[in-house]
Amino acid sequence: MTIPHTLRRAVTVGIAIGAVAALATGCASSSSSSDSSADSISGQIVWADYGGSTNTSRQTAYFDGFTEGTGVDVVSTDIEDGIYYDMLEGNAGDYDTFQVSAADVLGYSDSLIEIPEEAQGDLLDDSLKSYVLCGFYIGMTQGWLTDTFADGGPQDWADFFDTTTYPGKRAWPGSPGSYDASYEIALLADGVAAEDLYPLDIERAEAKLDTIRDDLVFYTAYSEVPSLLTSGTVSIAVSVTGQFTALKNAGEDVTVQYNQAFIAANGFVIPSESNNPDAVAALATYMNDPERQAEFSTLTGYGPVNSEAFDYLTEDEQADIVNSPSHTGLLEWDEQWRSDNKDLLLSSYTAWLAG
Repeated sequence: MTIPHTLRRAVTVGIAIGAVAALATGCASSSSSSDSSADSISGQIVWADYGGSTNTSRQTAYFDGFTEGTGVDVVSTDIEDGIYYDMLEGNAGDYDTFQVSAADVLGYSDSLIEIPEEAQGDLLDDSLKSYVLCGFYIGMTQGWLTDTFADGGPQDWADFFDTTTYPGKRAWPGSPGSYDASYEIALLADGVAAEDLYPLDIERAEAKLDTIRDDLVFYTAYSEVPSLLTSGTVSIAVSVTGQFTALKNAGEDVTVQYNQAFIAANGFVIPSESNNPDAVAALATYMNDPERQAEFSTLTGYGPVNSEAFDYLTEDEQADIVNSPSHTGLLEWDEQWRSDNKDLLLSSYTAWLAG
């Protein structure tokens, strides 16, 4: 299913850096933990994500300008499952905002603070847009260094499992919490139609994964993927598209297969126990500016959630953006099913990884 970039609702965002602080006025009422006025925006925002080149791109596209205009420091830290899951349950923790999947938002919205309307991305589903700030679309797909397959590489997930026609090891998510699209990919490769994926047949998926288990090289952080490819350790990698963009930005010729790629909304949330929710809400509005989102998309390959961002991207730039209108054959997860079955997915994938 292709994600369209046409407007569902017109959103006008015009933010002068010097006026960012005033944006917190509209978020004070949405925060049960703070009644701060706009003038009191100060201090720092503890921002938790997965680091690497994506975080560096956020610094360039968003954080530097926001801090310059408001004096509020954005302090980045590597996200830890134990902390953010506890905060999703409504408990106190170290983060003011942290990265989540759409399934997390659906499962824990009662522990989240709503963001201002002007901070909401119009390309997000209605069930997400009230809570997700700095939203972006990720793609989970396969990619390789172009010269690895001189006659063309895999065209779909069935080809990915064909290690005879497309020889070499495969980089594969090896962290229990990063089951990503592992089961969906295996089922598609085994002949299940996209519209019939859910509920996931986990036993069938694991049986299919077992057929190439000896050809899988497990990574525990996305940032390992570029070196696995450039070192020749693997011939193909399954990863978020941002890692392939990082390789392209480093001068490598990379092919990304968008057919049957999974596209999913990610972003950040303000937990109910955030220490600085008003400042986070102001940052959220700042980051929804279409030109800034276009810059972030160009740097990372991740897709914007403000449809007007495409107005700032050339056709060539859009070709590298995961939710570009030019990409066909994109698929979506059933986020509600994944949210309802999160414990099952986590426990099953943990057990499968352990062998």
